Amino acid sequence: ICKPAEMEKLMENDVFMAFSTYAAIVILKMMLMAPMTAYYRLTRGAFANDEDVSRKPAEERKKLLRAHPDVERVRRCHQNDLENIIPFVVIGLLYALSGPELSTALLHFRLFTGSRIFHTIAYVGALPQPSRGLSWMLGMLVTFSMAYRVLSTVVLL
Repeated sequence: ICKPAEMEKLMENDVFMAFSTYAAIVILKMMLMAPMTAYYRLTRGAFANDEDVSRKPAEERKKLLRAHPDVERVRRCHQNDLENIIPFVVIGLLYALSGPELSTALLHFRLFTGSRIFHTIAYVGALPQPSRGLSWMLGMLVTFSMAYRVLSTVVLL
C-alpha cells in the first residue's frame, strides 16, 4: 500500500514529473483525434450512422451515409494512436518507476512525443512515405527501449 508521504515523494520525482508531462501531451493529442474526425465528417459530408443524418430528407441521407478517404485517414491515424500511445503510457510509467537517469528518460519521452506528433502530421497531411513509417518506427523503438530497461531492471521470474 502506498502511503500519502510516499505518493507525495513520487510527485516530486523529476523523472515521474517528466513522464506525467509527456504522457499528458500524447494523451491529449490522441483525444483531439475524435473532434478532428467529427470535423472531417462534417466538412466532407460523410457519416457512418443513420442517426447522424436522421433529420435530413431520405434522398440526402443516402448521399451522406458514406465513407470518405479523408475521414478514413483521420480514423486510421486515431486507431494508430490507440495502438501506440496506450502501451507508451503503461510501459513509460513502469520505466519512470524503475529509476532511470533524468536525461535518458527525457530523451525517451521527448522522442516518443515528437514522433507521435509528426506521425499525425504525416498521416493526416498525407506526406510521402517513409515519413509516417519512420515516425511510427521511432515511437515503437522508444517504447521497446523503455520496456527493455524495465525488464532488465526488475525481472522476477
